[in-house]
Order: sequence, then structure tokens, then C-alpha cells
Amino acid sequence: MKKSELPMKVCAVCNRPFSWRKKWQKVWDEVKYCSEKCRRNKNVNIS
Repeated sequence: MKKSELPMKVCAVCNRPFSWRKKWQKVWDEVKYCSEKCRRNKNVNIS
């Protein structure tokens, strides 16, 4: 499968699109953040 054919989501923190990764195969429905950095900063308000 080509990368362009993989499912996409938008990060809840940085609003950037990110695509499916094999390590998220079983929990894809629960993934909200594109990276560990965004997950850690989910409660930080950027003005």
C-alpha cells in the first residue's frame, strides 16, 4: 500500500495531518496526536 493511500487524521494539538503507522494498527481509532511531543503538550495553551 502506498503512503498516499493510508488513512489520515489531523493532530488535536498542532492541527497537522498525519498518517497511519503500523505501531498504531490495533489502536488507530484512539490515536489523537501525531507525536509524543504533541501528546505531552495537549494541555498547554499557545496564544
